[in-house]
Amino acid sequence: MMSSGRSSPGLPKGPQTSDAGLMETPPSRPQNFLSRIVSGIDEADATARYDLEEKDYKAASPNSSVSSVSLPRKIISWKDGDPENPYNWSTTRKVGIVAVGMLVVVNSTMGSSLPSNAIPIISEYFRITSPAAQILPISMYLFGYVLGPLLFGPLSESYGRRSIMIGSFFFFTIFTMACALAPNFPALLIFRILVGINASSPISVTGGIFADIYDDPVTRGRAMALYMGGTCIGPLAAPLISGFIAPALNWRWVFWIGLIFAGLSWAPLLWLPETYGPVLLSKRAADLRKSTQNPNIFAPFDLEKKGWKQMATVTLTRPLRMLIFELIVSSTCIYLSLIYGVFYIYFEAYAIIFEGIYQQSPGISGLMFLPIGGGALLSIGVFLWYDGFLHRAQAQRKPWTEREESRRLPLAFLGGPLLVVGLFWLGWTSRPSIPFYVPMLAGIPFGAGYVLIFMALLNYLTDAYEIFAASAMAATSCSRSLAGAVLPFAAKPMYNQLGVPWASSLLGFLSLAMCFIPWVFNWQGQRLRDGSRFCTFLKEKKVAELAELERQRSTREQAVRNDAVEKV
Repeated sequence: MMSSGRSSPGLPKGPQTSDAGLMETPPSRPQNFLSRIVSGIDEADATARYDLEEKDYKAASPNSSVSSVSLPRKIISWKDGDPENPYNWSTTRKVGIVAVGMLVVVNSTMGSSLPSNAIPIISEYFRITSPAAQILPISMYLFGYVLGPLLFGPLSESYGRRSIMIGSFFFFTIFTMACALAPNFPALLIFRILVGINASSPISVTGGIFADIYDDPVTRGRAMALYMGGTCIGPLAAPLISGFIAPALNWRWVFWIGLIFAGLSWAPLLWLPETYGPVLLSKRAADLRKSTQNPNIFAPFDLEKKGWKQMATVTLTRPLRMLIFELIVSSTCIYLSLIYGVFYIYFEAYAIIFEGIYQQSPGISGLMFLPIGGGALLSIGVFLWYDGFLHRAQAQRKPWTEREESRRLPLAFLGGPLLVVGLFWLGWTSRPSIPFYVPMLAGIPFGAGYVLIFMALLNYLTDAYEIFAASAMAATSCSRSLAGAVLPFAAKPMYNQLGVPWASSLLGFLSLAMCFIPWVFNWQGQRLRDGSRFCTFLKEKKVAELAELERQRSTREQAVRNDAVEKV
């Protein structure tokens, strides 16, 4: 229910409404100065973004226009079944977009661990002896992952997906080439962080692209499942490349291979269309202004408040505000950060186990990562089975399918324990008396659990925050990348001090503690979403929009009936 103090869409501005159309609500409890500032920004941000994007996607006025309060403006919106609306594109086109998104993500994630098995050769070439410094080629890339999402996620919500994806991939390609040509170690590290910044773009934007083209949560969830499986391909393929290429040729060829793959990806990427509805409507409005010579035709996106101040205080701070003040986002970030950090600790731990205990070469030890990829593929099968089960339950109108938590989180209930099992399995079977394939196979439950957790929690965030999906993804990407960059520095000291069994067990116990987060979401998720300013405003505005939409339909039906009576 809408509270009585709120205005419905389409009504004139009242005393509680600002010039921007943003409504003020008295707080339910005393707030300090910082809370009032943040609450005001969140409220305005949520209301403004919903007004913008829901008008673009959901308006069903037959003329596709509404009148401005002060000027004879015509504000266009999507008609029902509009072929230019990304929701109405063909299945073939949507599948192509998903494939391009996955291809760019594989480039990005492969680059993160590309030098992993070439580190000894790079260190020898540049005479680097410090263990901490030897981790920097990977960590600097992940530090770039920390910085990039703070820009690319929100900017894609202001300037569109295509320009951000293509622009960032151009610099990704350039700086990958620069890594191959780096004259010294500091230059290599600088180029690695620059590559990482630009590589973070598809990680934070692709989720938004899927939300642009799939309005059905079931189909969108399937696309996200494939996307999450794709994110595991790159990091697991990279150790194979560096493990065999660096000793056979040299370390620079590791980056040349990455550059060749990026070059081959350019052709499909240039085909990627703009998918962001507000930008597409803005282009349509511009074309109409030109063709009709009417300067008062606008899209809602054209009327959105813009400028550097708006960008600095609202757009670019949105992921940080969600990370700090949205409990669902912050809890998800903690869990994903831990398991993401563990994933990158594995690049150090596998070298200690398989090159140290089992005396394997870098190339052969890279093959030990393959079961993790097998587990990731297995998780996609689990997801598709559960998705079919959920779809059948929804068709039968089972009550539990109405809750977002029940739809998405059960995969994490399974994934969490699987990941913990994989960690303990690896730790306590890695010894000379046990064949190498026994700890190697521990990658299957680890990979399956890892991907299932990501599938569940990222889909849950997408469903909960809808039009803010890219910013929520940016917050998770930023936090987990920081963990992935920092935690590997502790890998060698931890494994040397505790030994392989107890170092892996420590990670297992921490992961076990995190398993409770999805259960808490399932228990108190509705309450947490009710306490979220973003979720509350989205819900209230959606209720108001649906009421307005119903009113418009009733008006049209009454008009049709009146016309029929007059004709009789």
